[in-house]
Amino acid sequence: MCQLLGMNCNTPTDIVFSFTGFATRGGRTDEHKDGWGIAFFEGNGVRHFVDHQAAVASPIAELIKTYPIKSTNVIAHIRKATQGVVSLENCHPFVRECWGRYWVFAHNGDLKNFAPRLDGAYHPVGSTDSELAFCYLMQEMRKHFGETAPALAEMTQFMRQLCSEIAAYGTFNMMLSNGAALFVHCSTKLHYLVRQYPFTKASLSDEDVAVDFSEVTTPQDRVAVIVTEPLTTNESWTPFLPGEFKVFVDGAVLQ
Repeated sequence: MCQLLGMNCNTPTDIVFSFTGFATRGGRTDEHKDGWGIAFFEGNGVRHFVDHQAAVASPIAELIKTYPIKSTNVIAHIRKATQGVVSLENCHPFVRECWGRYWVFAHNGDLKNFAPRLDGAYHPVGSTDSELAFCYLMQEMRKHFGETAPALAEMTQFMRQLCSEIAAYGTFNMMLSNGAALFVHCSTKLHYLVRQYPFTKASLSDEDVAVDFSEVTTPQDRVAVIVTEPLTTNESWTPFLPGEFKVFVDGAVLQ
């Protein structure tokens, strides 16, 4: 299956360190070589990069490793295809608009016999179960709340229930963000940590790279990193429980 990486923080931060280790799993230290993608929220905009090449062979991935794009919400994905051919339109994350904001989604898993009726404005471009699930999420969200964006607590309650409904069809590890919050559902495997003062040194497990975060942060910074498999060897990662749903805002776990 695929792997997910997300970052949520209280001040714009680059993801170069985490993405460097994560991208190595896209064809070198792991088998996820059927494409990759990453999306960065910046104000009301989104920088969105996808490539059907393996991350270890992609010039675009090399750019992301060296260009410190700063964002408060980032979602990345490396793909091992289970449904849908290897093609650009099937690369995650996917992006749609609702209530005048971009929404970004990525999924790790395999949904069997999942065939919801799509009767609104959201339809897949590619052929993955993942994009179909995203379109269904957006449709049901818009149908439930109408023309006005709900408060975070209402959205959290609704999204938790809807993710549980979709997960009944198979494995549904997913990340969803509107640039203000990062919603995460775990079916099988996800881990997270929160880096905050006092910051320490971290060493990647997939690359011989280390960073002393005390040298590149302020005492006010707080960064949550969520990933399928822990990225570092010397930090304490917290596993999600199967079926668990969490919301991250400003680098903190709210649910």
